[in-house]
Formats: sequence, structure tokens, C-alpha cells
Amino acid sequence: MKKPQKFFIAQVGKTYGLHGDLKLHLHTDFPEQFQIGESFDSSSGRLEISRINLDRSIVAFRGYDGVDYAKKLTNTKIYASLEETKDRCQLNEGEHFWFELDECNIIENGELLGKVTEIQRLADVDYLFIQTDKSLLDSGFAKSFLIPNISRYIVSVNIDNKTIDVVDAKEILEAS
Repeated sequence: MKKPQKFFIAQVGKTYGLHGDLKLHLHTDFPEQFQIGESFDSSSGRLEISRINLDRSIVAFRGYDGVDYAKKLTNTKIYASLEETKDRCQLNEGEHFWFELDECNIIENGELLGKVTEIQRLADVDYLFIQTDKSLLDSGFAKSFLIPNISRYIVSVNIDNKTIDVVDAKEILEAS
């Protein structure tokens, strides 16, 4: 049976103040999922938020009142499951979670260019890291290349069929 997928979304930092508050270092585009009463899996067990100030990146967890207790959570990693992520995070039209794009085939004019193996953020732009298809590798193309995840290159995304239709991506591959 497949192990449930977990996503690293935050890391607890040092204590802040005298009441058990901690710095929260976000590793997500969805800070709104951190609400009072919400629970998350972590490297220290299940944690429930008792106080949160997202403007200051300060959090407190139920059962860890006071500096001495809260210090035990320093460097704790916080995770969300696939189901929790989909429930808590609202996407706009045309937006997709990174995990949905993983393993999608990249198609340009009916030709398979490769497969998304990861997504990387450089500056403010997300890039699809593409593992080039074997047929193109045999023709001397690069093993991998990056496509900016912007409308200039991405024509459509079909999550159900795991395909992303692109334009001008082959030019990027040829220049790689």
C-alpha cells in the first residue's frame, strides 16, 4: 500500500517572547492554511495551533505554553497531507498545485518533448524541470531543460490526462 504523501510547508524557529510563541518559517504559497484550531503533522507529532500572527510569522501550539516547553519545538518541520492541502488551499482559475504538475507529459504540436520531474522557483517565476523524452535524447538534444510556467509557454494543462500543451518550448530545448 502506498504511503500517504506529505508536503513540507513550514519550519518552527526560535521562541519569541515569554508565553511560548515561536517564529514560523513558511515554505508554502498558502499561509492562510495556518488558522487557530488547525492541526498539522510534524516531526514532533501532531500540532494544533492555539495562536497565530501571520503578519509577524509568530505561532503558538496547544500544550506548549511557556518558553521552556516551546523550545522543544525549535526546528520542527510541519507537513500537510495531499487531502489537507486541497481542502485548505484555494486556487484561482488556471492555477495548479505543484504536485499536480509532477509527471505531466510536455506536448508541443503533438510531439512529446518530455516529462515534468520537478518544479523550481527562481526569483518570482516557477519553472518546470523537464526530463527530455528518449526519442529526442537519441537525436542529440539535452537530457533536461526548464520551461517558465507562464502563459507565454503554457497553452493548457490537463491534470486528468497528465498533459501540458506548450508553445515554443522546443526552441528552449534546442538552445539547451
